[in-house]
Amino acid sequence: MIEITDIEKIYKMGGETVRALDKVSLKIQEGEFTSIMGPSGSGKSTLMNILGLLDRFDSGRYLLNGTDVSDLSDAELAGIRNKEIGFVFQSFNLMARMNVLENVMLPLVYGKVPYKERRRRATEALEKVGLGNRLEHLTNEISGGQKQRVAIARAIVNEPSVLMADEPTGNLDSKTTEDIMRIFQELNDEGTTIVMVTHEPEMAEYTKRIVHFKDGVMKKDEQLTPKRISKREVE
Repeated sequence: MIEITDIEKIYKMGGETVRALDKVSLKIQEGEFTSIMGPSGSGKSTLMNILGLLDRFDSGRYLLNGTDVSDLSDAELAGIRNKEIGFVFQSFNLMARMNVLENVMLPLVYGKVPYKERRRRATEALEKVGLGNRLEHLTNEISGGQKQRVAIARAIVNEPSVLMADEPTGNLDSKTTEDIMRIFQELNDEGTTIVMVTHEPEMAEYTKRIVHFKDGVMKKDEQLTPKRISKREVE
């Protein structure tokens, strides 16, 4: 699904050259649940932005579902991003003046999906994350954990090829964190490919693979049996 080869990303900071990514090569197969770990400044967020087509790289090659996206225009990248990739961020990035349902329908608006179909698909996505009874609530009327579940519903409403999560539990308490990670595991069990950036080893234990980064270089790639969360433990 994802294949990057010799990716480099270089920043000029004052008179200094910083290699945020230094010839990184990585493959992520369909159905994987992969965490990208590393300390601040390791390059993990830069990699996430490149994989999510939010940023460009300076050299190398990137294949997404067999399509070489290395030299596509901004408009072409935006089209692929809306169709193929769902995003979940630490800060939720919800629209305060929209209710829960409207927030989840937003990607479908950009995709010019008819209203009735938008509403049906958004409702189904919210039911999948346990918020079928919160459709008309404004985002300031729900908890942080519920906001992140809205963000997950919005990310999956287009049925993307891959779900990308950048520190998705960073603003949540431990109990709510387990709830969110359980939802990710259930989505992965259903076949959703997930790539998650985290600096917390405890979060990475819920995934099937950990890719470790330091100083822009991939240092270690390990497969593991993920820690599982049952529904009873978090409700």
